[in-house]
Order: sequence, then structure tokens, then C-alpha cells
Amino acid sequence: MTDLTQNESIQLPDTAFEIAEHLGFSKQKNANWAWLELAGSVLSFYVVDRHERLNGLLKWFYNDLGFCAREAYYSAEAADLGKCLTSKQGNSTTLATVLMLLAKQLDLTLDLLLLPGQTVLCSRIDDEVRYIDPLTGAQLTKHQLHVFVRGELGNSAKFKPSYLKPASIKRIISRMLHEMKAGSIVAHNFEPAMECCNLLLQWHQDDLNLNRERAFIAQQLGCISVATADLTHFVENSPHDPVIELVKMQLKELKEEVETFH
Repeated sequence: MTDLTQNESIQLPDTAFEIAEHLGFSKQKNANWAWLELAGSVLSFYVVDRHERLNGLLKWFYNDLGFCAREAYYSAEAADLGKCLTSKQGNSTTLATVLMLLAKQLDLTLDLLLLPGQTVLCSRIDDEVRYIDPLTGAQLTKHQLHVFVRGELGNSAKFKPSYLKPASIKRIISRMLHEMKAGSIVAHNFEPAMECCNLLLQWHQDDLNLNRERAFIAQQLGCISVATADLTHFVENSPHDPVIELVKMQLKELKEEVETFH
């Protein structure tokens, strides 16, 4: 398994394939074969005009190949890049990542914009900026991007300029890990959810919410000492958090539980 603290070894799609297999999801070999087949096939759309090149890519991806949103949209499978490639179904992050990688094969730049709860693609060709919905290939307006944000954060949410900043590979993989973690929790598949937290904490050691999440997951697995340590760390390092009293109550209840040993 790649050490995520070694940033020079983090690559797409390889690191995403490796993580998914490490978590017990898609097989790295199958994902890589699917990727190589697509990467070779897309080269037939390399035409001189870059606008036509992008339009050809989108038509091929959605109409000919049939890539689309997975019905179980919030599942770990939808957030698994390898599974997206082999099944041609995913969520906004995995579909956007596949398109970004295919565009790169055609010397086109598609940036991922990680909005709250939604990933969007951005194309800049000459002076034309296009925002693309990775679930359908449809073009989006800035107003529609703001609608996504308000849908996730509430009607009073402002649209921050940072939302239009292209995501780094590290941020993209972090988003995938968060989404695989959430899908695993929904399915009550707590062991891979726990490992997602562990991997994320390699990169985001100061994110105390990850400690709180890991405490919840550890409790479901019966690892009470781990859950207690994470909540204690949260309390000690975030004394003014609005949920601190609730966390203190959780910590008190945990200390009364008997640890289950596996």
C-alpha cells in the first residue's frame, strides 16, 4: 500500500486503484486493464480543433460508452474509481476523474471543481470557460453551480471564489476516500470505513472531525479504547467546538462500556 505521506508517489489513476483494492473493493488489475483500453480508444477523437475534440470526447463518453450515475449513488462502489471504469457507473467525482484523465490523453485540460457535495468539471479553451456536469455531460452555468452549493449547505450559503479553484490530485483522492468512507458507513461496512479514516489522517492530521468520525466507527466495531482515545483527542484540542458538550457525554458513556476484544 502506498504511503500517502510520500506525495511524489501519489498518482491518478494508479493510487486510486491501489487504495480501492487495499480497502477490499475493486481489483487493481481489472481497473488498470479497463483504463488502458479506454486510454487507447479515446485517441481516435484527436482532431485539430480543441472544441470539436472536447465535444467528441463527451459524446463518446456518455452516448457511445454509456457512462452514467450509479443507481446506488452514495455507495462505496460509486466512489471507487476502478469500479467506475469497469462498470461505467459512478458518482460525480469518479465520473469527472475518468473524463479528466481521458481529456489529458487528448491534450485537453479538464479541471475538477470540488463543490460541497458535488464535483464539477471546468474546461478552458481559448477564452471560453465551460462548466460540465460529470453525471450527464450537460453544460452548467455559474448560477447552477451556486444551486449545488445551496442544496448542500442551505439557501443562505455564499458561492466562494475558492470553489472555482482546480483540485489537486491529493484533494481528489481525499474526496474519493471521504465518499468511500460515507458509503461504507451507510452499508454498515465499518472496517473499510475505519481504514478510510486512517488513510485520511495521514494527510489531514489536524482534522479533528476525522478523529470524531473514527471514534464513531471504532465504537461500532467494539474498539472502545480507540474510540475513547479519539474523542479524548477531540476534547483536548477543540475545547470551544459547538458540539463539545455532546462529545463529552459520548466520552463518558464510552468509558462505561466494556471493550470487545477481537
